[in-house]
Amino acid sequence: MTEQPLLAPWVRRFVLEYLPSDRNLATNTRLSYRDMFCLLIPFAAEKLKRKVDQMKVIDLSADLIRSFLLYLKEVRNCGTTTRNQRLAAIHAFAHFVGISSPEHLEWCHQVRAVPFKRAARTLIHYLEKEEIDALLAAADRSTPQGERDYALLLFLYNSGARADEAAQLKIADLNYTPSKWNDGVVQVRGKGGKTRRCPLWPLTIRTLDALIAKREPNEHVFLNRNHLPIKRIGIYEVVKRHAARAAITVPSIASKQVSPHVIRHSAATHLLRAGVEINTISDWLGHVEISTTNIYTHIDLEMKAKALAKCEVTDSDGKKGKRWRDQPSLMEFLRTL
Repeated sequence: MTEQPLLAPWVRRFVLEYLPSDRNLATNTRLSYRDMFCLLIPFAAEKLKRKVDQMKVIDLSADLIRSFLLYLKEVRNCGTTTRNQRLAAIHAFAHFVGISSPEHLEWCHQVRAVPFKRAARTLIHYLEKEEIDALLAAADRSTPQGERDYALLLFLYNSGARADEAAQLKIADLNYTPSKWNDGVVQVRGKGGKTRRCPLWPLTIRTLDALIAKREPNEHVFLNRNHLPIKRIGIYEVVKRHAARAAITVPSIASKQVSPHVIRHSAATHLLRAGVEINTISDWLGHVEISTTNIYTHIDLEMKAKALAKCEVTDSDGKKGKRWRDQPSLMEFLRTL
């Protein structure tokens, strides 16, 4: 009988070759997959009473995967979203092994049959236009740092860029003609190395032009106090600090956990309300699937429903008409169908 291959070489090929080269996944995604193995392998080794370097691929059975997912929930207190993220990484690994090693197809099928858990739809938080205005106004533009902060906040809202994308932005990615402020475009490098082009408002171009004056094209646009490229965490801190200031003038902001991604959600929501087509918004944000962008249509529908309720027509007696759900005869009729 042929001896089953060890797990370790397959994990190395998956992490070092398949994910970056074949899948071209973003660094953060690859790190998430790595973290899954850092949890799964020690768990499996303890369960099977086996050394890590002696484990075989087939040791990661479907039953063991189910036990691991239960461990995530009950011991590590992980939510459904995290649980599904870990399982997605396991499915990807099983797929990689299956297409590379036909003798593992049955194992692959069994592991990939472990189902995802249905999760409640995540509530999308966003800022209203007056809240965005207050956030931008919170920056003290009389100082160089305040001017940088204002430019960063304005760029995040204009482009809908992620924090990582703004941190990586270089001066060469900005394309505009000085003194012609209505033709500006930015090239944003998104997840998986994918790039997209977004138009910039004249105000954004003028602000960025002043920020990058007399600097080289290969430099990053947004720098920290030490004149080094700002980090992702630094952008989060900028947004958090100015949201706290803005909440003084617009108290509704205090009830929202404002982050760069909330500004991204706000940009998408405001574009949709302005009548921009959903496919354009999807391209604007760099979404791979249109289904990802459709979450903003739910927000827009909720707003329309609230507006419709305010202008509901009453009958001649000044009373609102009975809703179909409140008519027992209709409900009884439907149940008989």
